[in-house]
Amino acid sequence: MSTPQGRMDGRAWGVLFVLCGAIFLEGIDVAMLNVALPSIRADLGLSTGTLSGVVSAYVLGYGGFMLLGGRTADLLGRRRMFLFWLTVFLVFSGLGGFATEGWMLLVARFVTGVSAAFMAPAGLALVTGNFPEGPRRTKALGVYAGTAAGGFSLGLVAGGVLASFGWRWVFFAPVILSAVILLAAIPLIKDPGTPERAGRRFDLAGAFSITGAMLALVYGVVRLEHPGNGWAGTVAAFAAGLALLAAFVVIERRSPDPLVRLGILRSGPLVRANLGALLFLCSFAGFQFLVTLYLQELRGWSTLQTGLAMLVIGVDTILAPTLTPRLVNRFGNARVLFAGMLLAALAYALFLPVGLDWAYTAMLPTMILLGLAFSLAYGPLTMAATDGIDEDEHGLAGGLLYTAIQFGTALGLSAVTAVNVAALGDDTAPQAGLDALQTALLVPVAAGILGAAVIASGLGARRAPRTPEPVPAETLA
Repeated sequence: MSTPQGRMDGRAWGVLFVLCGAIFLEGIDVAMLNVALPSIRADLGLSTGTLSGVVSAYVLGYGGFMLLGGRTADLLGRRRMFLFWLTVFLVFSGLGGFATEGWMLLVARFVTGVSAAFMAPAGLALVTGNFPEGPRRTKALGVYAGTAAGGFSLGLVAGGVLASFGWRWVFFAPVILSAVILLAAIPLIKDPGTPERAGRRFDLAGAFSITGAMLALVYGVVRLEHPGNGWAGTVAAFAAGLALLAAFVVIERRSPDPLVRLGILRSGPLVRANLGALLFLCSFAGFQFLVTLYLQELRGWSTLQTGLAMLVIGVDTILAPTLTPRLVNRFGNARVLFAGMLLAALAYALFLPVGLDWAYTAMLPTMILLGLAFSLAYGPLTMAATDGIDEDEHGLAGGLLYTAIQFGTALGLSAVTAVNVAALGDDTAPQAGLDALQTALLVPVAAGILGAAVIASGLGARRAPRTPEPVPAETLA
């Protein structure tokens, strides 16, 4: 049971920590693998294409199945989907650690991405379902979002440490963490609502069309990283994705039980949150990739040094659950989110004059501002994604949000890679590498500014006041 005035008792905190553990697991898993890629290549003798495919396979599984995962949680039960796919995540992360061939890693990462696509929106829906709208939900989502963002930044350091003992530990460590979370989740997590299945059928045509569309579109974005592969395949992937997306819209309009109720897209806060999330992660993913190139290839820093350099961004793990909820309660979600987006754009702009001899003190303002940006933006984005949405569609809303996040991440990586490769050409001189990197840095700056503009467009929007319905005490038990 929860206590008065927005305070939570021990069981409520236990539920929240379990759900936070799962989203932390997802973030740290991705970050640790990125740091360990050079070690994996050296041990297994993987080609550049296969190594890139190890990352892309996860992105394809995650981005391709996210909307299906979100709606499945609403229809089949959030707790059931959360526990089942957490188990799948555990198993295939372990199998990746035993891989001896490139194809084994590709399969393991793809299925791990699919499991995350079902687990993440179910987890978000469980958070919003277990904590009533108001101060308790604001606090819970602040903790949840801070943990999610902190998982990625802390994963960079953890990956560097684990890879020094052997890259397989990057896969085995999530297995141990998954097992602990699963054992705690079984007795603690309760589904706040039983799905209404009577008279409803699963929208298989919609599921196949939207999954195919997301797979094709994400694959097209990933291909942008490798312009040498030819533009015909990239254009074909985008064309197929758009055609399947159009077919999905037609199917959903005619379906009595649509996978995605298209009317949900009339929610201004939801649309702005998804566009904002896409651009926010697009800018950060591109920036993080470029900084990694700069520190390791142009400056000769180790993976551990690189992770430590970006560790300060993890300050959001502390600030998001403590400072952000207070700011949201005082100034409103949109204003806090806008401030976070502006800080991110400013942080990227401050890094534009980067030089080959920059001291870390010159980079530190950017890292600090990014930590503050994540603290102010990530939680409010999560709150805005479910703002005004019916409780029985929170899984779908979570699926839309995480689809935007994953698509933005893939787009940011591909865009900066394509610009960097085009600007560098065949020149291998360090100064040429720096010039190309500075040109590619314009992508995060532009995406950050555009994201702030999207959020600013909703600052004057007014919401009709909502009176939250009474929530039974057992909901927070």
